[in-house]
Amino acid sequence: MFKPKLNQHSRSSQQYQNLIYKPGYVKPSIKKEILEYLSTLYPIWEMRFSNSNPPPEGEPNRELLRPVYWLGNWQFACLDYYHPPKGIRNRCVSAEEYPTILQRMVSEIENEVRQSFSPKDIPENWHLNTCLINFYGNKYYDDTAVDCARVGEHKDFEPGPVASVSFGERAYFQFVKSEGKQQKSQVVLHQWLEDSSLQIFGGDKFKKQLFHRVQRVENKGIIFKELNTTGFETRRINFTFRYVPREHILPYRSLPENLRTDLKNYVTELANHSDFWKNQID
Repeated sequence: MFKPKLNQHSRSSQQYQNLIYKPGYVKPSIKKEILEYLSTLYPIWEMRFSNSNPPPEGEPNRELLRPVYWLGNWQFACLDYYHPPKGIRNRCVSAEEYPTILQRMVSEIENEVRQSFSPKDIPENWHLNTCLINFYGNKYYDDTAVDCARVGEHKDFEPGPVASVSFGERAYFQFVKSEGKQQKSQVVLHQWLEDSSLQIFGGDKFKKQLFHRVQRVENKGIIFKELNTTGFETRRINFTFRYVPREHILPYRSLPENLRTDLKNYVTELANHSDFWKNQID
């Protein structure tokens, strides 16, 4: 039985079956170029639900805990994310391509996966063609800062291995076995994701059986000041790269009319700073 034990303060590479962790993976010069690219983006705040996908009865709509930006394809929260086998239609909207600096890094990560993972755990045509950029930190309500740097337990349902690159403060990351809403989840593995680190996980255990979550992000003075995040102070930036089959990705204009209406304000906001998104609504 797989019982990993990670030294949470170790700075050496760690590798187990279907799990890779490499601190210091991104060189400082590459990190600098990626951060310069991020300063050209304008992340948005999304609501979890919409008219076409209303919240459960008795619950209000709610804003996500952090601003986000997607590359490759955009999974708007109100479309209910990509969730095979049933949740594949009208979930993934074509988005901007990766910049060269990210595409180079993604190609290297894909090679790492093919060298380290069993072929049975890598789907046919798999490649990391979608990227969620999460901005973790403090949201300001007037002059009051509220720490929103966490993510509840969930699974990434996109097929194949998932890769995660982190910048900024360390994040306390856990794989957990969920016992249901009435019981506390059991932590199976925990580790700190450090600045410039790479984490890759896949296979049945980490993708299908276990949930994962970010319990907290350290607050030791690292702030990204060159980002276009409104009313928000970013302490950590995370890139999560996944795979969505090409046939499940649609341009915005091909969505049903009701879903285009749900997304119109988001796409209009994105179009203010992006030629790609401007072309989607012209």
